[in-house]
Amino acid sequence: MIHSIPFKNSKIRFSDEGSGEAVALLHGYLESLEIWDGFAERLTPHYRVIRMDIPGHGESGVVAEVHGMDLMSEAVNAVLAHLGITRCVPVGHSMGGYVSLAYLANYPERLAGLCLFHSSPLADSPEKQAMRDKEIRLVQGGKLPLICDTSIPNGFASESRDKLSAAVEYACRIAHRTPPEGVTAILKGMRDRPDRQEMLGKNTLPLLFILGKKDSYIDFDRFAPLAASFPHSRVAALEHSGHSGYFEEPEQSAEALLSFLKECFH
Repeated sequence: MIHSIPFKNSKIRFSDEGSGEAVALLHGYLESLEIWDGFAERLTPHYRVIRMDIPGHGESGVVAEVHGMDLMSEAVNAVLAHLGITRCVPVGHSMGGYVSLAYLANYPERLAGLCLFHSSPLADSPEKQAMRDKEIRLVQGGKLPLICDTSIPNGFASESRDKLSAAVEYACRIAHRTPPEGVTAILKGMRDRPDRQEMLGKNTLPLLFILGKKDSYIDFDRFAPLAASFPHSRVAALEHSGHSGYFEEPEQSAEALLSFLKECFH
């Protein structure tokens, strides 16, 4: 079922399916809760699955000039509190992982574990910050469709794009519906987000990284050893995936996640 609640000067749209312990699926940049369609169905027989449009995406409104990660974690908490959920495992894809890390920082007592799905605790490098600024200028110049049509296909391994052309097109349609003001707000928030490595170094909760070996956004060979070094961490490596494992290798992704969730809620 799709619902919405007021948040700040706007609203947050979310869905609530299944029963039992709660899992919060948090989508990435230029996505919406629909990006999890299909994948969520692998989880709902076992867990209560909450999906939501991060503010500025989907049908959730823009609530500030800068959508910082702390503000976005407040939005997540507003939905979970509305539903009476006091403990969950956030599963954050890419940008959703940055929001999940902020949720851990701000509401640690509400987590049973954390999954970073093609995501990282590292802050943006100066080069990446400059790229965010360039992207903001492109969006302000009316070039958002070009960004969508470039970044979404690049989220798939090159070997997957033809085979999964329907999924690529579906993700592109979702991206094209993202309002420009929401895109610029979240770009600023991602650009300015803090580094969370120190926090994860002190982490006491189960932690899962799901990484694609052919990810063009996160260098697997460089990042996987760091991911594995955090306390209570495990790494699930997807052999044939880029940045979209829930499309590219959904069975393997779901198997790794379900095994992890058993550990979180034992």
